[in-house]
Amino acid sequence: MNPQPSLATAAFLIADPARSLMLMQLLDGRARPAGDLAWAAGVTAQTASSHLGKLLAGGLLAVETQGRHRYYRLAGCQVALALESLAAIGATGPVRSRPLTRDARDLGFARCCYDHLAGRLGVAVTGALVERGYLSPAEGQRYDLPAAGLAWFAGLGVEVHQLRPGRHGLARACLDWTEREHHLAGPLGVQLMRQLCAKGWLRRSETTRAVQVTRRGWAGLKTELGLDPP
Repeated sequence: MNPQPSLATAAFLIADPARSLMLMQLLDGRARPAGDLAWAAGVTAQTASSHLGKLLAGGLLAVETQGRHRYYRLAGCQVALALESLAAIGATGPVRSRPLTRDARDLGFARCCYDHLAGRLGVAVTGALVERGYLSPAEGQRYDLPAAGLAWFAGLGVEVHQLRPGRHGLARACLDWTEREHHLAGPLGVQLMRQLCAKGWLRRSETTRAVQVTRRGWAGLKTELGLDPP
């Protein structure tokens, strides 16, 4: 099968400014109604409906129906990876969200990159893990996990042996589009984010992609990784 038509279709769909804003609004992995996505893109409900139909047909979105309501989400992590990679190529303006309970600085500091931690905090956590020898940069945009890293993650409550490796192994280096540096992604990054939330160190916003560090979280990050509040 010739992959070029699918690639061209995806590129065409993402290239539209309104559709790209809708897609970026879904990078936290949550499903959102068409009204929220229309507001984020600054278009009418009718225009949004047309765009969403094209994104569904192109395989970039999936839809869930609950009663009379339809909720849209990214079709998978591969779509999120493509969006973050494209955003890292050039400067990108802040994504509008409703309601505006966090400003662009909050998103730049800590946010969800689909299912793992991104922003300055995500980069800082990853950098600290590398400095302490818990992660080791490897070829192919991967991180290896030394014995010290296995012990550290286990102490945090992450059951590494139960994780299923992805295409890039357990740990992938994801280029952060605001920081232009790498943060931890892949199955290990996903589980780390979940565990930090479960421990009450991080708290995800209900309305945006922003992530807040709790008082307990800063204490834990200081103890474990030497990170201080900004």
